[in-house]
Amino acid sequence: MRLPKSYYNLTSFVGTAIAGVSLITTIVFAIVAYLYEDTSSYVGLFIYIIIPSFMVLGLLIIPIGMLIEIRRRKTRELEYIKKGWPVIDLNVSKYRNAILIFSVGTIILGIISSVGSYEAFHYTESNEFCGTLCHEVMEPEYAAYQNSPHASVKCVECHVGSGADWYVRSKLSGLRQVYGVLTDNFSRPIETPIHNLRPARETCEKCHWPQKFYARQLRQEKHFLTDSLNTEWNIGIQMKTGPEHKALGLTEGIHWHINPDVQIEYVSKRDQRKVIPWVKYTNRSTGEVIVYEDEETALDEEKMAVAEMREMECIDCHNRPSHNYRTPQEFVDHSLVSGDIPKDLPFIKKIAMDLFVDPYDSKDTAIKTIREYTREFYAENIPEILDTREADVDKAIDAMIKEYSQNIFPAMGVSWDEYENHIGHKTYNGCFRCHDDNHKSPTGKVISKDCNICHSIILQGVDGKEEFTSINQALEFMHPKELDEGWQEDLCTECHRYLY
Repeated sequence: MRLPKSYYNLTSFVGTAIAGVSLITTIVFAIVAYLYEDTSSYVGLFIYIIIPSFMVLGLLIIPIGMLIEIRRRKTRELEYIKKGWPVIDLNVSKYRNAILIFSVGTIILGIISSVGSYEAFHYTESNEFCGTLCHEVMEPEYAAYQNSPHASVKCVECHVGSGADWYVRSKLSGLRQVYGVLTDNFSRPIETPIHNLRPARETCEKCHWPQKFYARQLRQEKHFLTDSLNTEWNIGIQMKTGPEHKALGLTEGIHWHINPDVQIEYVSKRDQRKVIPWVKYTNRSTGEVIVYEDEETALDEEKMAVAEMREMECIDCHNRPSHNYRTPQEFVDHSLVSGDIPKDLPFIKKIAMDLFVDPYDSKDTAIKTIREYTREFYAENIPEILDTREADVDKAIDAMIKEYSQNIFPAMGVSWDEYENHIGHKTYNGCFRCHDDNHKSPTGKVISKDCNICHSIILQGVDGKEEFTSINQALEFMHPKELDEGWQEDLCTECHRYLY
């Protein structure tokens, strides 16, 4: 089967070779991916994006080579090349063959391209693509995501959402991010907050329907002290997420902040949303407007004039819904409750807290130190533990390494201390960014920091010796450790932020 003479040139041969090898490679990779589900994320990248790009390049090179050959022959004034448009005579076998190959090839390529484009689209929307392709950058976020309440929700459902507009925006942003990774031009850790994130009402509220928030909820927590017995301290809290009765809607409770009849706006220092010196309340029903300002952190008129005024939404409190890095206190308590760390190992809570006071320069250094320090502590202080309970010690070490690996990433500078969680007020200011008794209106109104506005303690104390009250009453908070007088006036973060 012969083709037009213009096809027979080195450039077109090279294009054919590139396209043919690319097609065969794509088929081989596809078979491998089908037979072995546990393949690397890079396999999908090659199947749907990289190799098809080479195949298209090869197919483009073929006609380019033919055009070059035609021009070259024309300049030599070969007899079979006439002026004007070329004549295609289907009675001539070489033209019939060329048209047949072109037609069949176009149909096959069209089918392959359609399927490939469809698969490429879904691959670029997959969690695997988002979380593992740029391993160094995304390792912390992907690890935290896999251990979050949203682990079954696809990344794109929150970061992109529905609609072509945000899809195009995300892909353009992705190109910039790919360039940053390839040139090693990205911050460590990734800076937050992300100011161009899609509004929560267009993503979060597709599942979390604001009009259907439920009434108050009971929350039980276990904490452990750093004494020899790892004393268990229990606390039961009634969280006032909504009103006393759900029929009252968002008229009271924590989620009152997003009541459709209420608008809360604020200005933060350096647009980081950690320090909020100015808050504006607007009642859309009555038109009432109240401005609260913290004199200690107030911005001058010049800075206020150019500051971004942001309307409060879900993400202003729930800022780490899927990428939350737990503090050492939290993840060690979690392991003690689950039994991954045996809670009857003497001083194990103290050992864990000692290990996480200072940051490590690498993950390998952290793992080595956790193993060595734990064993040395018992060898020097309670040697009989290693003699009788070595398996439990090793189990505790493995659990600490596992929790460390899921929450702290030295290579990217990522840890609980870098990414504040605005829910709560113990380790980070969170609620106290506004509710601190310092934000006052010109008429003397104050944004209160009274704990009972958001929750009430109904149980607290050492395991088995707790004090408790009825669900409609509240206990005064009792600190697990004896503190000097006046501690109630301070913010929790003044101590807890610097205990690790």
